[in-house]
Amino acid sequence: MMSISIQTPLIQSQVLSQKTGATIWLKMESAQPSGSFKLRSISHACMYHQQQGAEKFISSSGGNAGIAVAYTGRKLGIPVTVVIPETTSTRAKELIEQEGAEVIVHGASWTEANALAQSFVVGKAVFIHPFDDELLWQGIMPIVDEVIVEGVRSTAIVLSVGGGSLLSGVAQALQKHGLTHIPIYAVETTGTASLHAAMHAKQWVKLPQVTGISTTLAAQQVCHNAFELSQKLNIQSVVVSDADTVHACLNFVDDHRVLVEPACGASLSVLYQQKIQFHADDQVLVIVCGGASITLKSLLAYADVMA
Repeated sequence: MMSISIQTPLIQSQVLSQKTGATIWLKMESAQPSGSFKLRSISHACMYHQQQGAEKFISSSGGNAGIAVAYTGRKLGIPVTVVIPETTSTRAKELIEQEGAEVIVHGASWTEANALAQSFVVGKAVFIHPFDDELLWQGIMPIVDEVIVEGVRSTAIVLSVGGGSLLSGVAQALQKHGLTHIPIYAVETTGTASLHAAMHAKQWVKLPQVTGISTTLAAQQVCHNAFELSQKLNIQSVVVSDADTVHACLNFVDDHRVLVEPACGASLSVLYQQKIQFHADDQVLVIVCGGASITLKSLLAYADVMA
């Protein structure tokens, strides 16, 4: 079977290792052809549906998931329609169109865009959810497989949480390998911390609203699977500020010559600011989830606002 996502580089970060006192490994999902880890999950789901006879993919994501659906559709030769709200950035819209997908701008919120997208799911058209589908989590599991094959024995994992698909996939991979003792540090921003709220309440709660610049973490409610995992596995919630994420992105582009979005910067900020105390013998795996629609110009604009 053809593969649309790629095996990404696993690199040791000397600068972050020196800063934290542990050995820091970066799994560079930013190197995926669509710009983020979402290509793993989305392409896995799309290829499954193609085998079941799907002839069109529908998405309502103006973020990394929508870009990944558009990329996958182009590679598979299957038409894609993405319905996005008016709040979607021009850059994201351009990236989706660049992949040959039809883009429809509709509604002031994702809820309105999603309702229209759902109405297009007729015949052999299939809706591809951005984060809440077991197929997506299955597609993410190879991230951990690849790290193990390379011989790195992680003692902790740091990743960003939005809708919870990355957390779900990584946690399921740890279960598969009998590694559930390894703590997962699940990082969110102050305005998007739906997992943190659910873990605090010990029930699957929904945020009244999401705020801030980490728009690809902006799920009012994390997927139920991620909440369930947080109740039974060693998952530690970490919350950082928008300013933390931007500063981490700027540091990372200097240190590793890679541009990532603030949603990814959330995880990196935990290391740059040493928010977790690691030990000298720790091998810490950081999922550098990427982010397709960020530009250096927009990142610098965020930094100016927060200065």
